[in-house]
Amino acid sequence: MKILVVDDEPLVRLSLRRSLEKSGHDVRVAEDGQFGREIWDSWMPDLVYLDVLMPRLSGPDLLKLQRGHTAASGKVILMSAFTGEYDLNKAKALGADLFVLKPFEDIFAIVKMGEDLVHAQ
Repeated sequence: MKILVVDDEPLVRLSLRRSLEKSGHDVRVAEDGQFGREIWDSWMPDLVYLDVLMPRLSGPDLLKLQRGHTAASGKVILMSAFTGEYDLNKAKALGADLFVLKPFEDIFAIVKMGEDLVHAQ
C-alpha cells in the first residue's frame, strides 16, 4: 500500500514511517502541507496520515483542496494533539475518514486502523 505521512513533527514522521515500512508499505513523508500536496498530486497514495496544524498549509486546508481535486484519491486519517476544534465529526465534514489524537499510545494500533480503513473499501 502507498502511504503518505504529512506532519511537521519529525518524531511523528519518523515513527509512522518506520512502523508502516515494517508492515511492508511504501511510505513517503512531507514536513508541511504544501510539500504534502505535491507528493499527493504526483504519487496518488492509498492512505494519507495528515496533521491538523502545520506551517504553509494546514491539514484541513490541504484536505479541502485535495477533496475538491477529482484526481485526488485515498483514505485520510486526520491527526492532532489539539482537540479544541477537531473531533471525528468535524474531520469527516472536512473529508477525512478517521480522526486520531496525538500522542499515539500505540503506534501499531494506528497503523492497523489505516490498513483496515483502506481494505474496507
